[in-house]
Amino acid sequence: MNRVLNNRDNLIEGIVVKAYGGFFYIHDGRDVRECTLRGRLRHRKQLVLVGDRVLMAPSNDKGGVVEDVLPRHSILTRPKVANVDQAVIIFSLREPEPNQGLLERFIIMAALNRILPIICFNKVDLAVGCQVEFVSSYRENYNVVVTSAKTGQGLSDLKAALNNKISVFAGPSGVGKSSILNSLIPGLKQKTGAVSTRLGTGRHTTRHIELIPLEEGGFVADTPGFSNLDLPNIKPEELAGLFPGISNYQTNCYFSGCLHYEEPGCSIKKAVEQGEIDEACYRQYLESLGQLMDRRRY
Repeated sequence: MNRVLNNRDNLIEGIVVKAYGGFFYIHDGRDVRECTLRGRLRHRKQLVLVGDRVLMAPSNDKGGVVEDVLPRHSILTRPKVANVDQAVIIFSLREPEPNQGLLERFIIMAALNRILPIICFNKVDLAVGCQVEFVSSYRENYNVVVTSAKTGQGLSDLKAALNNKISVFAGPSGVGKSSILNSLIPGLKQKTGAVSTRLGTGRHTTRHIELIPLEEGGFVADTPGFSNLDLPNIKPEELAGLFPGISNYQTNCYFSGCLHYEEPGCSIKKAVEQGEIDEACYRQYLESLGQLMDRRRY
């Protein structure tokens, strides 16, 4: 990380690692500079997000002025982060129990934004035998890491996956996102929250989005946990293409606009009946399809 990212016409390229109170904190490859926006950018109400690559004019006091915002290759709207390479979607195997429908929604959001999903199942030290099959059902289509922030199991594999990438940690509260970050980045001391015994969900512990530089290169963002996440605004016929476990079968359907629900000659329904598509995955697809269809009625 000890290098200037770019220097062009006396401007330095950097990454926005935090935005707060009208100031933008830019990592220039060596230091973090507290910067303001050039007046013309404020006048046109330029949106500057955490993760944006910007050109800035540095000052001698570790400050600077943002002169331009470079084009983004990706953007997440919730959490709002730009230029994310991959989303580490963290769910616990117990306390709280994994919500498969919510997990599928996080995966869909990553696919829509062309962001590589990495699924991290945490708290493996609390897992029971029946959850092995649940984890295995995702290994075929995704990069899956199984971890325990308590024992350290799997953390080296997760750390290697973060190298030289901008990664966002996402998932519901109480699954151990902050605990994992504390284990991966010594001295970070992110606040952690206990799981609510009444609701079975975690308490929010992260109050703002910030990119944290990694020693090996790259950045990771800790974000507020979400216990719910709405499906994106897509057409129902586009949904199946976002489920890797079933998308390969839809080209053989009798009808070109098949929704894989009640239509005859559906190759996906046939694959489910023959055990080629996981039935739980198909049920999650139908649940999501129902939500999209209900949305169309209003």
